[in-house]
Amino acid sequence: MASLINMLSVSPKILSPTTTTRTPSLQTRPFLTPFSASFTKRRFTIRAAETDANEVKSEAPDKAPAKNGSSFNQLLGIKGASLETNKWKIRLQLTKPVTWPPLVWGVVCGAAASGNFHWNFEDVAKSILCMMMSGPFLTGYTQTLNDWYDREIDAINEPYRPIPSGAISENEVITQIWVLLLGGLTTAGILDILAGHDFPIIFYLALGGSLLSYIYSAPPLKLKQNGWIGNFALGASYISLPWWAGQALFGTLTPDIIVLTLLYSIAGLGIAIVNDFKSVEGDRALGLQSLPVAFGAETAKWICVGAIDITQLSVAGYLLGAGKPYYALALLALIAPQVIFQFKYFLKDPVKYDVKYQASAQPFLVLGLLVTALATSH
Repeated sequence: MASLINMLSVSPKILSPTTTTRTPSLQTRPFLTPFSASFTKRRFTIRAAETDANEVKSEAPDKAPAKNGSSFNQLLGIKGASLETNKWKIRLQLTKPVTWPPLVWGVVCGAAASGNFHWNFEDVAKSILCMMMSGPFLTGYTQTLNDWYDREIDAINEPYRPIPSGAISENEVITQIWVLLLGGLTTAGILDILAGHDFPIIFYLALGGSLLSYIYSAPPLKLKQNGWIGNFALGASYISLPWWAGQALFGTLTPDIIVLTLLYSIAGLGIAIVNDFKSVEGDRALGLQSLPVAFGAETAKWICVGAIDITQLSVAGYLLGAGKPYYALALLALIAPQVIFQFKYFLKDPVKYDVKYQASAQPFLVLGLLVTALATSH
C-alpha cells in the first residue's frame, strides 16, 4: 500500500539571497529498468550546492548532519537522526518505519468494519500478515521509491540523507525497491489464498496501490507535483487501501465503504499538506506546486485544517443520519482535541511545531477511524 505521513523530516534549507549556488545536473536513472545482479562499488553522490566558504556561512544550522543525533530516530527515519554507516540500518531508514503505523491501523479498521474478525489464532495470523504487507513491504517500497525520485529535492533540503549523501549506492537502492515490491505482492497473493478468494482482490489492491505509489513519485505523471491530486492520492493510500485490504480479507468490500473511506481520505489530504511546509524551498526550486507554494503558507494552513476537520464532521453527520448517534457523538468528541492542537501548535507555526502537532492530534484522528469502522460493522 502506498505512502498519511511522510511527515517527520528536517526543515527546509534557507540559503542567503546573496549566495551564488550551483546545483549539479543529475543523471536520472529510471526505476523500472531491467534488473541487474551486477553490483559495482561506485556510489551515487549528489551535492546540493557549492559555495565559497569565505563568501557565506550556513544560515540554517539545523540543516547540518546531526552529529549528536539519535540512533532511534535514525531507525525510524525521522529528523534528529544520527549519521549511520551500517548498511542495514540505512536500508531500514529508507523505509521510514515511523510511517507504517497508519497503514497497520487501516488494516485493523478494515478488519473491524468487516464484522467477521474473531480473536483466534488463524484470524490474528492473517491480520498480522496483512499488516506486514501494508507496512514494512509496500509502505517501505513507497518510501524508498519516493526518496529515490526525491533525491534532487533532498540534495537541496536534506543533503545528508542516505541517497544524496552517497551513504547507499544506486544499485542497492534499486534492489531494495524491487525486493520490497515483490515481497508485498507475493504476500498479497498468499492472503487471497488464505481468505479463499476466487478473485484475488487483495493482490489487485496491492498492485493498484503500488502503481499509485509509482506515479505519485515518478515522472512523467509525478502526481506529487500537484498539491491537490498528489496529497489526495497520498491520503487515499494511507486510509482507504489498507482498510479495503483488511475488510476484503475478512469480509466483503462494499460500495458504501469505498465511498466512505475515500471521503475520509480528504482528511488524509489535509494531513499530507502538513508535510509540505518543511519542503517549500526545494519544492519551489524544482517547480513542484505543493499547496504552501501555490497558495502561500497562511492560506495553506487553513486549507489543511479545513480538510481534516470538515471531513470528520461530515462523517459524523453521515453516522448520525444512518441512525448511529452514539458513534457520531464519539467521533465529535475525538474531533475536539484535534482542533485545540491545531490552534495550539500547527496554526502558530506549521514548520516549527509539525512534529508536536502530529504527535498530539493524529492519535485522535486514527481513533476516529476505528469508531467509524465499528459503526459500519453494526
